Amino acid sequence: MELFRLEFSRIVDRHRHGFHPALGMLESPWQWVLAYGAAICIGLSKTGFGGVGMIAVLLMAQVMPARESTGAVLPLLIVADVFAIHAFRQFTVWRHLVKMLPAAILGIVSGWLMMPHLSAQVFGPLIGWMVIVLVVLTVVQKVSGRLSAAAAEHPSIAWPLGWTAGVTTMLANAAGAVMTIYLLACRLPKYEFVGTAAWFFFIVNVIKVPFSASLGLINGHSLLLNLILVPGIVAGVAAGRFFLGKINQAAFEWLMIAFSLAGGLKLVLAH
Repeated sequence: MELFRLEFSRIVDRHRHGFHPALGMLESPWQWVLAYGAAICIGLSKTGFGGVGMIAVLLMAQVMPARESTGAVLPLLIVADVFAIHAFRQFTVWRHLVKMLPAAILGIVSGWLMMPHLSAQVFGPLIGWMVIVLVVLTVVQKVSGRLSAAAAEHPSIAWPLGWTAGVTTMLANAAGAVMTIYLLACRLPKYEFVGTAAWFFFIVNVIKVPFSASLGLINGHSLLLNLILVPGIVAGVAAGRFFLGKINQAAFEWLMIAFSLAGGLKLVLAH
């Protein structure tokens, strides 16, 4: 009887979201609007507006169950990464990228091992509080030039942030805020910021694919949905490149801090 009740609840929940695993598609026009909005936000997030990626995660979770939405978002992120790499490839600062990647890969493996056992109701707010603390530290670094310079040159900062980025991107595609904190600490100009972030996320997102597929989060139906949403990615990248060129360095950094804080608060308040 309990098994029947649980299965019935899952069916009701899927119909409430308007998402049918057998079709892998959305039903209502409003759901398609939200899905395209998510795709546009993903494109924006790959051109320097990293916190907007949290909005994309939230929108996709409104049109399909949260677990399935992580698999639907990942290929879209990779498509957006390719556009971002092409647009900003000459601005990549590889020394900062190489510092983070080993720890991020360990974080991805850790997140994959945690996913079947760790409750999202516990982990989400925990990561949110971590991001908020990092935002506070970044503000302190901006006020004190000596602290910022020390953080950028300290070899140990890349490992905890890299591992945290790997875990959060595996569990929730939510590493944008962590990467923002690291790159701001490195005091990168805005185009170098975007070019370095583009390569970092492309590499880690490609690494995540077999792990997500092994959990059943990526399949033929979800990939068809991704293909339909690609125009939204293109529109988001184009809009992001336009707005990035209109924002000065100081405004850009404070905007990134605001996006990161908003992302952290969203994780804390979501459960």
